[in-house]
Amino acid sequence: MSIKEYKQTVTFIIFGVIFIICLSYFLSFTNDEALPIYNPSSFNPELVDKTLQNKTENHIISDFTLINQNGKTITQNDYKNKIYVADFFFTRCPSICPIMTSNMVKIQTHFLNNNDVMLLSLSVTPGIDSVSVLRDYATKKGVIDSKWHITTGNKQHIYNLARKSYFAVTEDGDGGLQDFIHTPHFILVDKEKQIRGIYDGTKTQEIDRIIRDITKLTN
Repeated sequence: MSIKEYKQTVTFIIFGVIFIICLSYFLSFTNDEALPIYNPSSFNPELVDKTLQNKTENHIISDFTLINQNGKTITQNDYKNKIYVADFFFTRCPSICPIMTSNMVKIQTHFLNNNDVMLLSLSVTPGIDSVSVLRDYATKKGVIDSKWHITTGNKQHIYNLARKSYFAVTEDGDGGLQDFIHTPHFILVDKEKQIRGIYDGTKTQEIDRIIRDITKLTN
């Protein structure tokens, strides 16, 4: 083999390797499954209000009015054209809520410089979690006000959102004095107010998954 032929062969091999690497990268990217859009019929019926169980399309998060840690009224307009993660918690919770809040902090940190991503926490004990209580809680947990609203409000309104909008709990109830919900679920909502994923907010692997899924929605 002449020197010229040798150089041509080496060049061919190099370009072949580069082509295979690029093709593998392209295939791995295009094979990423698109995130599903969740409608009431997508869920275990136990998670869905009976009036919504047969709905197969066009489910979006209902309008809401809440009060955040700074006493500001929070509505859908504060999440317009945003991707966000919602959860339901209470400040006196000694079990799953501290883990969930720590994991929300991880998400906040990961997307700190991405203005398209926000967080929303709704108290399930709004009679106890006043604005001042939420303010202290937010400060202790490292909540960034522009990124994450920790909210209180009307109990029936919050519980109705949990059951009929976010599908966060299995238990029936009316949001009355004896009603109580407690759930580890994180709900991923896209810019069109559609649910794109539900995750166990207490598990590290689920937090890794939600971060990957948020990244997909931002690309």
